Amino acid sequence: MIQIVEHAPHEGPYALGTALAAAGLPIRVCRTWAGDPVPETADDIVALVVMGGAMTAYEDFPGRTAELALLGAALEAEVPVLGICLGAQLLAIAAGGAAKPGTGTQVGWGDVRMTEAAHDDPVLAAVPERLRVLHWHSDTMDLPAGATLLASCDRYPVQAFRVGGSAWGVQFHLEAVQETVEAFARAFPEEAATAPGLVESAPAELAVLARHGDGVFKRFAAFVATRAEQTATRAFFTRRAATWEERFADDGPRYAEAVERMGLRPGQRVLDLGCGTGRALPALRAQVGAEGVVAGVDLTPAMLTAALREGRAGDGQLLLADACRLPLPTGTVHGIFSAGLINHVPDPATALREWARVTSPDGVLLLYHPSGRAERAARHGRPLDPADPLAEENLRPALDAAGWDLARYEDAPHHFLARAIRVGR
Repeated sequence: MIQIVEHAPHEGPYALGTALAAAGLPIRVCRTWAGDPVPETADDIVALVVMGGAMTAYEDFPGRTAELALLGAALEAEVPVLGICLGAQLLAIAAGGAAKPGTGTQVGWGDVRMTEAAHDDPVLAAVPERLRVLHWHSDTMDLPAGATLLASCDRYPVQAFRVGGSAWGVQFHLEAVQETVEAFARAFPEEAATAPGLVESAPAELAVLARHGDGVFKRFAAFVATRAEQTATRAFFTRRAATWEERFADDGPRYAEAVERMGLRPGQRVLDLGCGTGRALPALRAQVGAEGVVAGVDLTPAMLTAALREGRAGDGQLLLADACRLPLPTGTVHGIFSAGLINHVPDPATALREWARVTSPDGVLLLYHPSGRAERAARHGRPLDPADPLAEENLRPALDAAGWDLARYEDAPHHFLARAIRVGR
């Protein structure tokens, strides 16, 4: 779900909304101007778009604190973000920068210059070096440390920027269509009067702007869609990472018992996929010994940070990576331990094939969960799912097709365990 936050009825997504809808991405709009509450978490969000408004980002307004918290959560979980005008200023604040009054109102059509960094940007790369856009603001911002400036102009040097690899702020109104210009002029007639011919010249100006603006929004939509599954996983686990160890403090011994079932030998190489806070890493290290290689792989930076706090880096290397696209050569490891991950990957069959690719012949795969399937279903108030990839009738053929032989299957009241051997091919 793409979450859009609106601050005023005339400050909608316009061309941006059209691009997102054309990409088939579901959209949810929070109309703060109508009293809608700002979402408290980024759990179910695959992208966050924060639109403009007449309020100032550096002073309090209804929903400001909640919006900054949501932006902060999105940044931490690497949820794609696009902030426009006021939204860009709020993004700068959430990332550690600041918003502030500018040198006066900048309203009307004017040029911005793309920086050298924009040439390689995933969203702005195809924009020409100079672009004539619609300005409508009187505030500006100081960029947070590490942010990348993407567009500028003489009067207001910060016109577009990127924070990290997935959050963009745009001061000008690239989303504008004819309706936008007319709505802005009605809402702010005194400001519109400072730009004579603003509405009359809009068709010609927008004809040029749309060619580039539409391309920017299509690229943003494609960026969101390509990583939607990863984003959902990161968003879900990021908020829970800080308390994960506390919530599951009793699982350590049970993980150790499960690892014993792998039967690894000293000196072998083993992965913990979806390692979370690394609860299995000490047991894996004990099994392969000091001369062995242990690596914990997780997609969520916050989980690996929690693993570092728990001292798990001493038991194995911590690797930020997608478990379905492992950065490892074929036949690298002798064993894979995975607790609960198979239910969170977008395509379990693809994951099992990838895990088989990196495992040497006769290597072992152990799928584990400290709760049985029926126990987990009951805890969540739902019946057993016949499509559950861990159901034996689903798991066995999936393993076989991926190059594994299911040697042991236990769906017990208080644990789940499946042990498979890599078939030599």
